[in-house]
Amino acid sequence: MYKHVALLVRQDGMSHAEFVDYWQTEHTPIARDIEGVVRYQQVLPTDPDHAEFDGLAELYFEDLEALHDALGSPGSRDYDPTKEVAAEAREDVDNFLAIEERPRFIGEEVVQKDEVDGDTNGLYKHSAFLVRQEGMSHEEFVDYWQTNHTPIAREIEGVVKYNTILPTDPENAEFDGVAELYFEDVEKLYDALGSEGSRDYAPDKGKAREAREDVDNFLAIDERPRFIGRERVVTNER
Repeated sequence: MYKHVALLVRQDGMSHAEFVDYWQTEHTPIARDIEGVVRYQQVLPTDPDHAEFDGLAELYFEDLEALHDALGSPGSRDYDPTKEVAAEAREDVDNFLAIEERPRFIGEEVVQKDEVDGDTNGLYKHSAFLVRQEGMSHEEFVDYWQTNHTPIAREIEGVVKYNTILPTDPENAEFDGVAELYFEDVEKLYDALGSEGSRDYAPDKGKAREAREDVDNFLAIDERPRFIGRERVVTNER
């Protein structure tokens, strides 16, 4: 399954509450009907005052060409879709998003663990947007992440679902990958991975501690945005 993740930043002069209201009321009815979209989900921050972004918009496609046609390729941030609904959605983002400050990521999702049978509506999610260490190639990064780190991360206490997302076009991607860890309890998430205001968190037990120590082996921590929020599945045709 191919996925487009947009890390949303509101326009200057707009409050977070105003942003959410416009996003949910005006933009969502358009975005969920973009041609080719088979699943559309949103993630709202658990602590907006400390979150690095105002929200995540995640659109899934069965076909990579359909994704590119609707939302552009990794190298085309200022894309110009021609299909009707995709074009309408592109025009509407200018009403509430700071486009130049909105990173995005296109990749293929790999489900590493799933104890909820794919039902993520209402779950709490930690999304880490990964940047490799200096001197490491993307291929070396992926090999270490998938071979060494993933077996630790998917066993972190409280994790009920764990996805990794690999870029479809690494040379033009804004990140080397995305790690998504889901929890049913936000306190368990905070305990394992830190809260919004604690980027340099220090878990003191179990797999959470082991995973935190291991990230220093392959990630540029200070260049790695992250987002903690609660997922809302808007539409699911998968």
